Amino acid sequence: MMGPVLAACLLIILSTAWISQANEALCKKDGGVCSCNNNKNSVDCSSKRLTAIPSNIPADTKKLLLGSNKLSSLPGMAFHGLNKLTYLNLQFNKLQALSAGVFDHLVSLDKLVLSDNQLKSLPPKIFDKLTKLTLLYLDQNKLQSLPHGVFDKLTELKTLTLYNNQLRRVPDGAFDSLSKLNRITLNDNPWDCTCNGIIYMAKWLKKKADEGLGGVDTAGCEKGGKAVLEITEKDAASDCVSPNTTTAIPIGTMTPASVIYDDIHEIKVPQENFQKFLGYQEPDHLPTQPQCLMSISGYLGLMMSLMLTSAAILYVFHFLKKA
Repeated sequence: MMGPVLAACLLIILSTAWISQANEALCKKDGGVCSCNNNKNSVDCSSKRLTAIPSNIPADTKKLLLGSNKLSSLPGMAFHGLNKLTYLNLQFNKLQALSAGVFDHLVSLDKLVLSDNQLKSLPPKIFDKLTKLTLLYLDQNKLQSLPHGVFDKLTELKTLTLYNNQLRRVPDGAFDSLSKLNRITLNDNPWDCTCNGIIYMAKWLKKKADEGLGGVDTAGCEKGGKAVLEITEKDAASDCVSPNTTTAIPIGTMTPASVIYDDIHEIKVPQENFQKFLGYQEPDHLPTQPQCLMSISGYLGLMMSLMLTSAAILYVFHFLKKA
């Protein structure tokens, strides 16, 4: 009869095997979702046609690539447990809104890439926990406004991209906390230089231009051909009208069906220097079939491990009860 020590050892071995199988299901070469580099704590889930964040992302992951997929939303718990993550790339997806608090557990995050999505607004305080962030890419979205204080906690931020959105102005004080910023891009937005709501931004850009901040001259007025930093209070004498930059659009607001990208929509590729900075490489080809679920073999392996573990547990209880 198997002794209690041997039975306990069997239980530990089977439990470890089941946990290992669960983690490997994410990165298994013969049908898993992503590619993993354990030495660099990197998980690459790019270009997998994903409509949901994969499960079982290892807790020690530092670099997570989710670009070029079909993600339209992020659950509030999407990144819980990934407090060692320093780089998160969500570029080239179909994100229409962000859940409040979705990034709150990413306290070590250094770089966040949200470029090339369909975001029309940002929830208040969405970046408040990302106090170590040095790079934030929000370009090539549909942002119509920014909530008050959205960048207030990003005191380490060095690069901010907001180009190619639908911004007409920013709230007063929007950039005041960004004391370490050395690069900002603001071009291709319909900046309203007739409205007095642009005065804060004009004065801030002029001051930063004198200090040598890069990119301050990329903000151009929608009408008149002037740079925003050249605008005076006399130029912007009119009162502002909608959209109201002090209020974020409700989180649940969805993009109308008429403007949702379809599968063959041509996406504008970012500037080459940004791609090199991010280390992003366009894949040579897309998978031939969706891979957002674990392989059948992975499921069978998990079920077998679970059954063996349960049997070992029952055996140990039965042995101890008889003893």
